[in-house]
Amino acid sequence: MSAPLAFLSLLIELTFGYPDRIVRAIGHPVIWIGKLISVLDVRLNRSAYSHSARKALGVLALFLLALVSGGVAGIVQSLLLPITGGIFLVAVLASTLIAQRSLASHVAAVARAVESGGVSDGRIAVSMIVGRDPDRLDEAGVCRAAIESLAENFSDGIVAPTFWLTLGGLPGAAIYKTVNTADSMIGHKTDRHGAFGWASARFDDLINLPASRLTALLVIVAAAIVPGANPVEAWRSVWRDAKSHRSPNAGWPEAAFAGALGLSLAGPRHYGGQLTTDAPMGRGKRDATSDDIRRALKLYWMADALLILLVGLIGFLIWHG
Repeated sequence: MSAPLAFLSLLIELTFGYPDRIVRAIGHPVIWIGKLISVLDVRLNRSAYSHSARKALGVLALFLLALVSGGVAGIVQSLLLPITGGIFLVAVLASTLIAQRSLASHVAAVARAVESGGVSDGRIAVSMIVGRDPDRLDEAGVCRAAIESLAENFSDGIVAPTFWLTLGGLPGAAIYKTVNTADSMIGHKTDRHGAFGWASARFDDLINLPASRLTALLVIVAAAIVPGANPVEAWRSVWRDAKSHRSPNAGWPEAAFAGALGLSLAGPRHYGGQLTTDAPMGRGKRDATSDDIRRALKLYWMADALLILLVGLIGFLIWHG
């Protein structure tokens, strides 16, 4: 049932998203997961402990997070699926772990901000979706950052949860989302989290490996359909540049978008006042514009449509098998 479940979840999220009024009323699963991560971080990650002890406690924290999220999701799924229409109820819950609409909305907001208010408004808008220092970005840097965020979050926020939902049902998607959230909160090479967040960061790298490669493939195929996109250069860029990225996963979708759109993404970037020397993805222009953001969104929506069709086909074959 997992593939049909994933297909329904994608359609539900694409149609309705996660309404703001529900966020205000009860929050969001990622918010709930984040609160649990914060509690474990406070209780287990203490400076008085040795490096090895904090590393071991980080492994324990990750295990507890996966156990709680996967266990709750598994119980809910087992209770709902047997009832009439239960798969639709589970799909509604699973749709909250996918972010097709919100990702596109946030990225489009950057394009509108740049066009209406210039670089200052663009910096404010892009700061909502990237972790780098927005004050150091010029207008082209703001536009590149938005496209890079679109590429990476297409993989992390849509393809990956869909992949694990297809393989493992609601528990698989819930565990993935929990690990991904833990990586974003504690998986940093800082004095506080370098040891405690090690397990979350490494495990997140592992479970994102298949989705990042699938994302690149979807973008390449989408580039063959979207007018003005270049599938050949997308393939070349992935083959040549993806492995040079400091992340084992982020380079794949970024390189695919860069090649398809004729851009050069990534490269040196500032995070928390520190310069990271990322390798560039793609060999196109660096002076990205708001028009390039809109081109990237067209490519994104086509790649997302291909994902939905792929999962739907798998679900159809399984359902009738």
